[in-house]
Amino acid sequence: MTNRRRAGGRGRRGGAPARCRGTPAPMGDAPLPELEAVLDGGAWDVGTTFEGSPAPPGPVRLGRNVCYVVLAVLFNQEDAVLLVQEAKPECRGRWYLPAGRMEPGEGIVAALRREVREESGLDCEPLTLLALEERGPAWIRFAFLARATGGTLKTLEKADAESLQATWWPGDPRSLPLRSPDILPVLELAARYRRSPAHPPTLPRELPCSPLCLRLLLPFANAAGDLWLLLATAGTPHLPVVACGTSPSELRAGLRPPLLRLLRDRLAWEPQPAALGLLGLQHRPGGSGDTDGICFNVLLSVPPGSQRERPPEPRDPALRWWPVREEGLRGRVLQRLRATVPVRS
Repeated sequence: MTNRRRAGGRGRRGGAPARCRGTPAPMGDAPLPELEAVLDGGAWDVGTTFEGSPAPPGPVRLGRNVCYVVLAVLFNQEDAVLLVQEAKPECRGRWYLPAGRMEPGEGIVAALRREVREESGLDCEPLTLLALEERGPAWIRFAFLARATGGTLKTLEKADAESLQATWWPGDPRSLPLRSPDILPVLELAARYRRSPAHPPTLPRELPCSPLCLRLLLPFANAAGDLWLLLATAGTPHLPVVACGTSPSELRAGLRPPLLRLLRDRLAWEPQPAALGLLGLQHRPGGSGDTDGICFNVLLSVPPGSQRERPPEPRDPALRWWPVREEGLRGRVLQRLRATVPVRS
């Protein structure tokens, strides 16, 4: 079993020899602590080997090759939504949710609190991620549901370069001149989550990560209800981790291509359609080589294998399928198939 620890600890992959392809994995060969942490929305140490990556990616630097944006949805007790009036020349006078770019050396939650305070005058506490919106590493936005915890609503007398004013808007935001309609789907997600949460509360976990990468939870279920998970076997068995490149061409791609390339090249499998959901994410500013890396723990959901009784045989001996036979764990995996933060490209 893996010797890596939960969030906050440092671990390594090492020692255990890889098993032959297709060989059923006993429970002792499964990365159960890592799997449990990921299913719970937690974090786990990222090693130095990336499945599907021939070489480590270059340094991840905010403002140079990645851009992270935070956005907040807040409601008051009367169900009015917090909106701010823009001061930027290109959209001056228009309305939007509190939002802005993360700064180098800044944590995700710290950036959220700063942007809400600068633009609205209010202090806030995040409740959960609502969505991860991305256009490749060049633009990733973290949309949060949050609640106000203090402060004073900004008025026109306090207008500055950040915003003109803020208001609790009780009506349909579409009746206002908006900076962009892209906030409307996020507002709908927030309203639905408040009525009936679609996933557990999900917030960033502090654990250093040098690259921008995705830890993959890939379940395969057949029509009979049997379930397998894809494992990587380089060193101690673990969930596969795929690095996102930071070259100009890869910056324009989304988060899905590295995962789908892994399935195509290493499994000879192109499941379509495949939905991507976020289970959790881990980031600590300046915590690993002073880079701005993030590990996204994602679940790739594919339709039940009605045409397959077993998952596709890996081409790569460093990958294998582990049959999930323990009923409690099987139920947790299947439940998470229906309860992840949406990833929007």
